Amino acid sequence: MKKSSAVTSPPSLSLFLLLLLPFLAQSSDDLIATICKATPFFDLCEASLRPLSPSPSDTKSIASAMANVVLGNMTDTLGYIQSLIRHSHDPAAERALAQCAEVYRPVVRFNIPQAIEAMRRGKYGFATYVLGDAEKQTDSCQKWIDSAGADDESSVPLTARNKLVKNLCDVAISVIKSLMNGR
Repeated sequence: MKKSSAVTSPPSLSLFLLLLLPFLAQSSDDLIATICKATPFFDLCEASLRPLSPSPSDTKSIASAMANVVLGNMTDTLGYIQSLIRHSHDPAAERALAQCAEVYRPVVRFNIPQAIEAMRRGKYGFATYVLGDAEKQTDSCQKWIDSAGADDESSVPLTARNKLVKNLCDVAISVIKSLMNGR
């Protein structure tokens, strides 16, 4: 009898673990939902984090993932700006785009990677500051684009990209603040 009990015990443990797995995965999803609800752009936060594999499972990995999403979007936007510069025929628009590239370039190459490293080291205040500065750079870029009076089809997508990066920075800052507050 005892021998048969020992034989059934491991499958019972395995069954228990199998039943527990969906709850563990759900808790990661619940954490993403909880953190995203505390951001100014819930849908953008969820859309940025849910597709990631593996799914971030704690606040620190969620904050890091958001900073990487910001970096990816800023890198794409910088590439888009550089493409617009190459194809521009309007000197005023070209100057505005060059100014945008000049503010995006150091943010992409140095600042955001430093923010990601700072988070890894637990220096969340610095990471928040850097992401806030990145957000201000998108505002500066947009002001230059607006002042150049570029009415062509390239200014609308750039405006949308600047807005997306700005909103992603807001989300990342909110997530880091959640981390700082112990959520």
